[in-house]
Amino acid sequence: FFLLPSGVGGGGARGGERREPAREGCVRHHGGARFGAWPRHPEGAEEGGRGRGGVDRSVIRLRSIPLIAVLAAAAPGPILAQEEIGARYAQVEFGGRLHSQLATSSADGGKSTDFFTRRARLTIDVRVSPLLDGRVQPDFGDGKLELKDAYFRLNFDRGFRLSAGQFKRAFDIFELDSSTDVVVVERTGRIDGLGECGGVGGVCSLSRFTEKLAYSDRDIGVKIDGSLGERLGYQATLTNGTGTGGADENSGKSLAARLSVRLADDMWLSGNVARHDFVAADGGTETATALGGDLEIGRFREGTHLQIGVVSGENWRLGDSTPGGIPGFLTAQAIVSRYFVWQGNGWEGVEPMARVSWGDPDRGADEDAGLLLTPGVFLYVKGKNRIGANLDVYRSGSGETEFSFKLQTYLYY
Repeated sequence: FFLLPSGVGGGGARGGERREPAREGCVRHHGGARFGAWPRHPEGAEEGGRGRGGVDRSVIRLRSIPLIAVLAAAAPGPILAQEEIGARYAQVEFGGRLHSQLATSSADGGKSTDFFTRRARLTIDVRVSPLLDGRVQPDFGDGKLELKDAYFRLNFDRGFRLSAGQFKRAFDIFELDSSTDVVVVERTGRIDGLGECGGVGGVCSLSRFTEKLAYSDRDIGVKIDGSLGERLGYQATLTNGTGTGGADENSGKSLAARLSVRLADDMWLSGNVARHDFVAADGGTETATALGGDLEIGRFREGTHLQIGVVSGENWRLGDSTPGGIPGFLTAQAIVSRYFVWQGNGWEGVEPMARVSWGDPDRGADEDAGLLLTPGVFLYVKGKNRIGANLDVYRSGSGETEFSFKLQTYLYY
């Protein structure tokens, strides 16, 4: 049923409605105008006009913003959901997400069942002018406070934007996609208590390699991105290489770049490269490189959606296994889903999905690769508000199999 055309089984957008594009403060390979810059405001708000629902903007003093931020995170219902206000020289818009999870684990030493808040984010989008905008996004998930996106952005042209601050590195599609859109509960497929993948720990999945080896995920630095015509897009980041942890640990810098080409409507082919600097055992600075590519067919919540990616590079966390070199890793992943409109009883849609992710942490060693299989289903209430269930089944190179069932609720406002 994944291969049915979008008109069969009600798989298209509801009633011809155009669904919201993925948005995480960065361009993957196509933008809000199908290709190019993302819309300046989150979904549901009119630029330069009224907020969602036609409510007039209220002008307040800037010192009142912290109070409104707290209320936006705590208030039930749509009281301040993506509400736009004026503050001095800027228009400020609030939104957020709340993801609550139940996870099980069959691994020895892992928690058999665990309830926790996976994400609790307040998103504050600021627009000063058509040239200047920015974002601040704190996260209260997992019982701690962490800053996610925090950047200043100059929108010179559709083909060139310059950002400074904290954002996602310009690497693979699976990390650049927003957690409000992806159809896997955990990108890495983590299983609590299981940490056997060489160098990176956990399971040998694509996102586990790119995250733990710091080729993807968030970092602090500068970024350029844009679209050239209707078929070509790019982005590049120059960052500290230490993630969101604060100050740099050496004088080196990490580079990532991504180039995307539209092959046909809703079909994109992308290539990416990253060079990461790290502190070696002797205290000096060394670098590691990774190369990757991915293909995307379709869109989120619009019928059949397929993503395939492969990444190869240096597993610098594993250490030297051969004289004068860093062990090489190889990983590949495919995720396919099919969205069906399902009207009635308050539901909007249902989306079965499947993931296959394979990884080898050291291509020079035997029996150390792992395979992750994930069947699942998502039930949609409205837009990105949904409930998702995944069963992550992992088979290691030694032949042992572990599994984890995950159930997560997604509140998007």
